[in-house]
Amino acid sequence: MDISNKKHFLTVKDYSVSKETFDLYQDEDLDMLITFPQPILENLGQYYESVDYISHTDSKRSLFEKLYHFIKSIALKNKLNLINSFQPDKGRILDIGAGTGDFLSVAKNDGWQTIGVEPSEKAKAIAVNKGVTFVEKTKELANNSFDVISMWHVLEHVPDLDTQIIELKRLLKADGTLIIAVPNFKSFDAKHYGEFWAAYDVPIHFWHFSKTAIKLLFEKEGMKLEKVLPMKFDSFYVSLLSERYKSGKMNFLKAFFIGLQSNWKANKNFEYSSHIYLIKNS
Repeated sequence: MDISNKKHFLTVKDYSVSKETFDLYQDEDLDMLITFPQPILENLGQYYESVDYISHTDSKRSLFEKLYHFIKSIALKNKLNLINSFQPDKGRILDIGAGTGDFLSVAKNDGWQTIGVEPSEKAKAIAVNKGVTFVEKTKELANNSFDVISMWHVLEHVPDLDTQIIELKRLLKADGTLIIAVPNFKSFDAKHYGEFWAAYDVPIHFWHFSKTAIKLLFEKEGMKLEKVLPMKFDSFYVSLLSERYKSGKMNFLKAFFIGLQSNWKANKNFEYSSHIYLIKNS
């Protein structure tokens, strides 16, 4: 990747696995950050090999993991209510990066026809036991065949961003809805924690988005950003991890205060820790 015309933004560390440092460069035209260097695809899997990569496990070993799964159960209901609010006639839903399958499981139980894509064999095995169906690659799926496509904290993990967006447009029905959830590097908690902000999560997060970046990237492929929604729980979860990276301790009370402060400030400037984007074919 050519970063010669990009401005250096921050140097950050992979606290989860490798302990290597990476640089973030700013694409000022798109208002987004780019991780550099980006790992080659053959080596990418090793950066996910952490017992703490919680989205690939149903483990409840610690208070933190128990809290995560409790909040996730609430978030799953909110996600289901969201898709039902704009798509009351339940149809076909594709979840890319389905993890251990919890979202597709609740959607299927609610009457949706579901299918997932997940590169982690470990996570996929857990999901299959919940009755989730997968395909290996989205290229196996027909054009314009889904009413809803979701990527919950997945787009930032995709190595070839432009190709992925083109593929999403191919798969989505003309009147379908794309749901993208990603962290927001312009949030208060991102600015507060700086190099320790857990949602940078280098190098498995290749890209770091703003609202402007999402709008422009999808407009480029003829898709329209319809609505932006907050993910208010994320500020607390990310602050907890960030506290651990910064001090070696969870610091629950401090993390709660920073998460609360981030949401309070976002009530005014709408820069939450993470956002959900609803995007349509235009």
